[in-house]
Amino acid sequence: MNIGLVGNRRYRPIETILAGLAAEAPRLGVRLFLEPELASLVPEQEASPLEGAQLDILFSLGGDGTFLRGARLACLRDIPILGINLGRVGFLATAGPETAVETLRRVVRGEYTIESRLALSAQVGEGGEQFLAVNDVVIHKGGIARVIRMSVAVDGQEVGAYSADGIIVSTPTGSTAYSMSAGGPVVVPGVDALVITAICPHTLAVRPLVVPASARLTLRALDPVPSPEKLLVSIDGQVAAQLVSRQDVTVVRATRPVLLASAGAESFFVRLRQKLQWGDLSDRQG
Repeated sequence: MNIGLVGNRRYRPIETILAGLAAEAPRLGVRLFLEPELASLVPEQEASPLEGAQLDILFSLGGDGTFLRGARLACLRDIPILGINLGRVGFLATAGPETAVETLRRVVRGEYTIESRLALSAQVGEGGEQFLAVNDVVIHKGGIARVIRMSVAVDGQEVGAYSADGIIVSTPTGSTAYSMSAGGPVVVPGVDALVITAICPHTLAVRPLVVPASARLTLRALDPVPSPEKLLVSIDGQVAAQLVSRQDVTVVRATRPVLLASAGAESFFVRLRQKLQWGDLSDRQG
């Protein structure tokens, strides 16, 4: 079995976890493939380069940011990704550092499930570059903070003009991230929908909008953007492209889903309660 590893070296437990996985892998008949940032942490004879490797599954070692980076890679390769959380929240991860080696054993035994999550494809400008997003596509200002005016259309039908700090288009997976912080709804992952959430709208008449996942969304900045300020399109908060006034950003469902693997029985609602402190507060400590 070929397993890829992506990770964030700034998390202290990562060296111990990599050592444990590298020691256990040969006994399980597993070959590990590491990205360059991790390769120096594992003896050369115990791991191979990740680039170009034929993988069965990808492990993410880090927080949600690491997971999102790995998830885009896994989606493009049409393989599942499993998160081992080393961060604070790790909402998308289903394993922790203390269960990393046991998770590897369970994956090898086939004791894991795969959940299909929709992803987004965003194109900046006509014939422009296309981006894959797992959580969200966000239009926002760089530089000086000020309200910008944008239009939003769903399947060619204009929704209206938005005056806000920006606009978020999120998947159900991303509904618990930036969109939720901006007042958007939490969407159960199995719901086939997209969420449009304005960031700090300058009106009481704008609320989050849920549309079918089959919809084609067109977003456009209406006001000129004077230099040196920039208008940006951010993908999962990690990849950015510059946008000019009256240039369209088209967002549609990606042709491939993201495959999330889990070697545990923890449900989405358990993660809501445990990681986002959802619900009744009476049973909290202190």
